[in-house]
Amino acid sequence: MKKIIIIAAGISLFTACSKDRLAKLNIDEKNPTIVPSQTLFSNAQKNMANILADANPNDNIFRLISQQWTQTTYTDESNYDLNTRTVPDLWWGILYRDCLRDFEEAKKLIPNDVKDAGIMANELAIADIHEVYVYFHLINTFGDIPYTQALDATILFPAYDDAQTVYYDLLDRLDADIAALDASSESFNGADLIYGGDVTQWKKFANSLKLVMGMEISDSDPAKAKSVVESASAGAFTSNDDNAVFNFLTAPPNTNPVWVNLVQSGRDDYVPASTIINILKDRNDPRLPAYFTTDRNGGYSGGTPGDGNTFAIFSHVTDAQELPEAPYTILDYAQVEFILAEAVERGMNVGGTAEEHYNEAITASIEDWGGTTAEATTYLAQPSVNYATAQGTYKQKIARQEYIALYNRGFDAWTLIRRLDYPQMAVPVTALSDFPVRFTYPILEQNINASNYNAASTAIGGDEVTTKLFWDKY
Repeated sequence: MKKIIIIAAGISLFTACSKDRLAKLNIDEKNPTIVPSQTLFSNAQKNMANILADANPNDNIFRLISQQWTQTTYTDESNYDLNTRTVPDLWWGILYRDCLRDFEEAKKLIPNDVKDAGIMANELAIADIHEVYVYFHLINTFGDIPYTQALDATILFPAYDDAQTVYYDLLDRLDADIAALDASSESFNGADLIYGGDVTQWKKFANSLKLVMGMEISDSDPAKAKSVVESASAGAFTSNDDNAVFNFLTAPPNTNPVWVNLVQSGRDDYVPASTIINILKDRNDPRLPAYFTTDRNGGYSGGTPGDGNTFAIFSHVTDAQELPEAPYTILDYAQVEFILAEAVERGMNVGGTAEEHYNEAITASIEDWGGTTAEATTYLAQPSVNYATAQGTYKQKIARQEYIALYNRGFDAWTLIRRLDYPQMAVPVTALSDFPVRFTYPILEQNINASNYNAASTAIGGDEVTTKLFWDKY
């Protein structure tokens, strides 16, 4: 009897072990079902930086629209063709799916992963600042967007919210996040791929973003803009040391997207556009050799926007921009100073003079691109650059120089052009439309979320690239 019991126990143990081993075979160790909040946050940051820095014509064509670059063989996007490659669909999908969803999931998990109340508050606020930043890009691309129902997995067909209402709610969220940040506590540390968890820097970033957002509504709601800008100005960036920069790595899949599209691909699809080259050349800009190489004749030249430009003839982007680890600037001190210069001209109480902020912005940009203070001083002394003598209204003077400083940040340059209607873009050779001031909604939304799409299209005045956003009044 004892032998039978022992044998039976052995069989039972063997069966249990076998079941346990079989159960383990069903666990996908490469795709875990439980992910730490910090991992989701880091992944969302990387996805956000990647899409902003991307040079792929399938999802990011803002360098082409703002005529920093133009195309060679395939010229559709330089001629404002958004639909052949369904660019709006991919831009929309990446921002919602790969950025917002992960930031939101990180926020849900932080209270379970973090026990220290101060650290938890900081991490929740920093994750929310990222969400505000991503929504800011969606509104500035499309207008009305899904917002209140957007990240609810139980709602398959989210309604669209009024863009201005969402925008003002984002400003409220920024205020709450700024108030919640406490530099006496830590945050994400190494999981934060931009500031390394530096809470003070995130507070400066939030104020700088608020400053940019406030100025954007200066034509549609001057009183609100004045209040927002004035409240944010003292807490914004104060030097290039504050710049929000994402550093890519030397090995795929974490490399600079420009390297991916211009070097790893082995393709010669882009050259600088004559628009930006001519602005730089006309002012002897010291950033010219930092932005572009010389052409085959030893000078600087750019291709005609929308034309089938020959790659070998023109200047190209510099080797430094094509390094796999080349960084991408998300928001910088130069842009903050240009906003402050404009704020002074609009009668906002931010301190200093417009010329002082203008000079500081240009100097910061030149130095950030490897130039010297002496070069900036010489540049600013030119009549075509000096604030007192440069051609145009204050808006044109500021916009021209801000456009130069926003090189390689195509989306921000596109927003500047729409907001201040300057610099003027050349009409592409075979343009499919007037200059696009928004993207049309994704085709997938039109087909799958039709009733909500139709309501949004009617609300904004028609789903056209020429339909202005709520803040674009002139």
